[in-house]
Amino acid sequence: MILIQSLAVAVLFGSGAYLLLKPDLIRVVVGTVMISNAANLFIMAAALSKGGAPIYPLAEGAPIADPLVQGMTLTAIVISFGVSALLLSIVYRVYTSHLSLDLDDLAAAEEREEAAQERALVGAGVGDRDPVPR
Repeated sequence: MILIQSLAVAVLFGSGAYLLLKPDLIRVVVGTVMISNAANLFIMAAALSKGGAPIYPLAEGAPIADPLVQGMTLTAIVISFGVSALLLSIVYRVYTSHLSLDLDDLAAAEEREEAAQERALVGAGVGDRDPVPR
């Protein structure tokens, strides 16, 4: 069972890391979600112990499950959901402003905008001034 869980964590983490290297923003978000799910599964697999419910133990001295692991995992799930929602909203805003999600297209658009701003500053004579007043 531990081998299956370890393989699941490795496949999720490896797939997420592979998707993070793709030049599409949606795949980057999916890769982030996969890595966070791998981290949650790793926390659960590494520290979860079998036993009764911690709120109502069945008998004195009987093993109980560690509630800290469950609390940490639930917190990590909520945080990863919030991060995913934020990333998706940023991706949507980028798409509405540039009509593309390809990182190469976005980098080219940023270079064009930077060159246009530089030309505007040079045309206005701002580039000829001394940056430090004396």
